[in-house]
Amino acid sequence: MESFIFDPIEHLKKIALPDGGKIILLVLDGLGGLKIDGKTALEMANTPNMDKLARKYETGLFIPVFPGITPGSGPGHLSLFGYNSLKYDIGRGILETLGLDMEVKIGDITARGNFCTMEGDVVKDRRAGRIPTEENQKLISFISQKIQSIEDVRIILKSGKEHRFAVIFRGEGLGPATDTDPHRDGERLKTSSSSGKDGDKTASIINKFTNKVRKILADNKPANGILLRGVSLMPEIPQFPEIYKLKAGAIATYPMYRGIAKLVGMEIIPTGTTNRDVIDTLIHHFSDYDYFYVHIKKTDSYGEDGDIEKKKSVIEEIDGYIPEISSLKPDVLAITGDHSTPAKMKGHSWHPVPFLLVSNVTREGYAEAFSEKECLKGSLGIFPGIYITSLLLAHSGRLDKYGA
Repeated sequence: MESFIFDPIEHLKKIALPDGGKIILLVLDGLGGLKIDGKTALEMANTPNMDKLARKYETGLFIPVFPGITPGSGPGHLSLFGYNSLKYDIGRGILETLGLDMEVKIGDITARGNFCTMEGDVVKDRRAGRIPTEENQKLISFISQKIQSIEDVRIILKSGKEHRFAVIFRGEGLGPATDTDPHRDGERLKTSSSSGKDGDKTASIINKFTNKVRKILADNKPANGILLRGVSLMPEIPQFPEIYKLKAGAIATYPMYRGIAKLVGMEIIPTGTTNRDVIDTLIHHFSDYDYFYVHIKKTDSYGEDGDIEKKKSVIEEIDGYIPEISSLKPDVLAITGDHSTPAKMKGHSWHPVPFLLVSNVTREGYAEAFSEKECLKGSLGIFPGIYITSLLLAHSGRLDKYGA
């Protein structure tokens, strides 16, 4: 398992070539699943286009971080982009704030927020029923008017989609602190505590802010509380375009995924709110970039909701777009997820993720369809996710020979 602690970036940087083919990485967030009534969402879905590609090209399953470790979206995506997520520990807060185009300064503490439903100190629903984005915006505006600072720390808020928002704590002497999100419904709200130098002050501000918001929203339903997660400062991380010598563009409807793409140096390509918008944006800008990261969110959302039927429907929708994507004639097309989100578990899991690789230099495996079970028959087998970027570069002719 040395590959899971190996950092390939410096080696790849030396052999990456500035010219080569075009690459599309299509990420159906939380794609992997477990069987309900004998089938996973991917097995239930009618996906003739992806199945056809799976029969002709390479498939496999990848492990995002390490066997048995359940990844958040940040680590899952870092692995897709060729970063060792055990080395580059990126907090969700910085990803959410960057994705929402908030200005983050050195010394700022950032956090991703959820509106939630509370009964006493127990979190009954971590997402407050996925309240509409418009309701979120009204609540953030109201809270921003009521709480502009705590002690000498400024509070900066911005709405995200549905129940999500981001917050920046700006002041002197702030350091790392822990989350307040218990990560499961039915558990008590956590109290933030220090997790490093100057963390005591941060934790105190977070706890005071959380309590103040609860008092302000006491009579509001279903969103009468907040959870903070991914409390983090701005990290230092090597830049994707510089390492791999290509112009990379990211197309994503949700802020967090734009945030991680921005963090590693990709250009954010503006798009609309639907999956159709995402595909249209890819088509419109296909001549402008060497590498495209294309993100589809709702496969993950419906997995977290335990709704396998809706997860299946999103997979089927995306399968319908595959002929349009293929007609662009990318030199490499990869279709996968960033982690598994089984509807059976209603959350992220550690299970290996289906992976499909299309190019004119692949080997064929024995897969008959694009699914967890069939991808296991592919020529790639089960492999570490950190290998994905080097595979995409190699198949697009963007890696020189290593060594003499």
